[in-house]
Amino acid sequence: MHTRITAAVLAAALTPLALTLTAPAAHAAPAAVPYDFNGDGRTDLAIGAPGATVAGQARAGAVSVVYGSTSGPKSSTRTLLTQNTAGMPGAAEADDAFGSALASADLNTDGYADLLIGTPGEDGSDSNDGTVTIVWGSVSGLSGARTLFSFFSTDYDRYGQALAAGDFDNDGDVDVAVGSTGPITLSLVDGPITRAGASNGGSGSRNDGWATANGVTHLSAGDVTGDGHPRVVLHGRTTHDGAATTALADMEIDNYNDWLQKLPAGFVSAVGDIDGDGHDDIAVGNDREASADPGGALGGKVTVVYGGPEGPAPGRAPLALTQDTAGVPGASEKGDRFGSDVSLGDVNGDGYADLAIGTAGENGSAGAVTVLYGSASGLTTKGATSYTQNTAGVPGTSENGDRFGERVTLTDHTGDRRADLSVSAPGENAGDGAVWSLRSTTTGPTASGSTSFGPGTTGISTSGTPGYGTALNS
Repeated sequence: MHTRITAAVLAAALTPLALTLTAPAAHAAPAAVPYDFNGDGRTDLAIGAPGATVAGQARAGAVSVVYGSTSGPKSSTRTLLTQNTAGMPGAAEADDAFGSALASADLNTDGYADLLIGTPGEDGSDSNDGTVTIVWGSVSGLSGARTLFSFFSTDYDRYGQALAAGDFDNDGDVDVAVGSTGPITLSLVDGPITRAGASNGGSGSRNDGWATANGVTHLSAGDVTGDGHPRVVLHGRTTHDGAATTALADMEIDNYNDWLQKLPAGFVSAVGDIDGDGHDDIAVGNDREASADPGGALGGKVTVVYGGPEGPAPGRAPLALTQDTAGVPGASEKGDRFGSDVSLGDVNGDGYADLAIGTAGENGSAGAVTVLYGSASGLTTKGATSYTQNTAGVPGTSENGDRFGERVTLTDHTGDRRADLSVSAPGENAGDGAVWSLRSTTTGPTASGSTSFGPGTTGISTSGTPGYGTALNS
């Protein structure tokens, strides 16, 4: 019989380990918006292709960064990153999977966002230790890199398979949370993190039974309680049946594992203020069928948990959404994978975060994306829209296996203070992958003038199956 893991079990399964090193340095200038690597007021688009071949090394991995412009991501203005890029730590090797996870924050508070890249297949003291690379922002874009501190390398594998950044311990400095497998499944690297500075300490959570095989597989973060510092949403799978498990952690508390709050089970999440009440809300995607996961549903589902002063808002029921929900385009069908990814951002500029939902299995895995809108009363299905490669104005044609909507992101690439919709289809062109970007308007994303590009356009080899777009801005 399938059983769902409880918050109490999660708390008992993880034991915090602390490691204190040097004292933090003085605070610097105000931080930049995540993913604005050149400080021009437009967010840039980072695209992970962990299956990319680099210098003959299969699945070494690569990341393309396409810079924002008044017309959206401009593929002619870009930076290509691999472990063979000058100044990058390490070297491209087969199966490193550089670019499997991405995160961004202004780690050194110099006014330019920095990029974190997970490489979970990197070999260290043993196979698949994993590593995380920081690439520094500047007025001219990304330049220079260092390896993120790694305190427990003998106690985990696949370090960097999940990433999030924020001031998680509420001391005024940006920290980095890193997911992995093995005895340590979550690491917290304390800020400030600078180009050449020493470590400021960190901590790790020991896994004594929770998600042994898969570890922490996804991370997101936001100010759910409205107190000014972010909480972390953790995703994993239970040991006994592989079912999704999700929890909210306050990492300001030394023994935060004793205070994990259970959330609806899913594999991905996004955090943003849907109803404008000052508390970020959490959208959790579970694209599995109910027969495969107790938290799933026919065709997949997304659950919205509204934030409150102590975490999930008391007395306010989570909102469960499927393609059979009134007002949601389409219909729930087996294999649709509604909730393959989720992203929150203010598309129409009304002050409320809107929700993009990937449905990568729709129509034989051709894929689709749905956008729902925020309001003072919460998420509404009124005016919901859906997009595929067959939507008029969207480049390309929907084909089985494209997986359009495998990853989605809502972020302002143009600087007009409205979030644009970017979508990846890692299965496009037999696994080459591709990315689309749709401009935002006051009525939602428009397919008119939308753009698309693949790995070859941004300097990534199409040898093998690069899976361009396996990771996007989180």
